[in-house]
Amino acid sequence: MPNELNSPSNLSEPLVYQIRLKGQLGSEWADWFEGLTITLDEDGDTLLTGPVVDQAALHGLLKKVRDLGIRLISVNPIDPGRPTADSSYLLIKGPEA
Repeated sequence: MPNELNSPSNLSEPLVYQIRLKGQLGSEWADWFEGLTITLDEDGDTLLTGPVVDQAALHGLLKKVRDLGIRLISVNPIDPGRPTADSSYLLIKGPEA
């Protein structure tokens, strides 16, 4: 079965990732996390979601998580055309809202 997320036609496009963190971050962190959408889970976790241009950028985001001392739960590439199991999250809008 081919991996659609990494198919040759999609290699030039950023992948969308979901990064799950233990604990809750406020919307003021969106700029620091390069504009990723911050959503809060009912369980008290934070989900960062958005496009990441390449592996170096992904590692940079993960380094920021490490530097904050926040526990990393998971990192998952997602297909932006499909709904995810995380659709029950509450969207926290940034300062521009």
